[in-house]
Amino acid sequence: MNEQVPMIIKRDTRAWQMQVWLSFGVAVTLCAVGLAWLPGDDLDRAFMIMGYVFCMSAAFALAKFVRDNERRTVDTPMFKMVVWAGFAFAMALTGWGLWRMEVNPTYKSFLLVSWLFLISTVFTLAKTLRDKHDADLQEARMAGRAMAHAESRGQA
Repeated sequence: MNEQVPMIIKRDTRAWQMQVWLSFGVAVTLCAVGLAWLPGDDLDRAFMIMGYVFCMSAAFALAKFVRDNERRTVDTPMFKMVVWAGFAFAMALTGWGLWRMEVNPTYKSFLLVSWLFLISTVFTLAKTLRDKHDADLQEARMAGRAMAHAESRGQA
């Protein structure tokens, strides 16, 4: 007797997904507000905007790299070095830019906390999106198997 055990597909709740997207939106908004009202030179503001975008994209790349290589190594050692070095370089350069800026410590603190909040929410958002993608793939595979099984039973 070939009895099939039902497979459970783990999905995040809608409340969790909404919280992740809202947190990311709040972090982006806080960063944008902090940079929009940043006193000082336009060059400092432009540097920080580039730094935040660089950090955000490097964090997404790092999250994807770690997830892709979780079970087995699929990327080359050189790509691993590029991803980790890119993230470290983005964080260090942005931190250096923030530290050397000649603005009130209150502004620096706001920019620092909003920047770290942004990076944290990027990792959470990347994981949530990847979990959804994995669950969708698993569900599609199960549906395909069920359809193939039903067709094979009808032809037998």
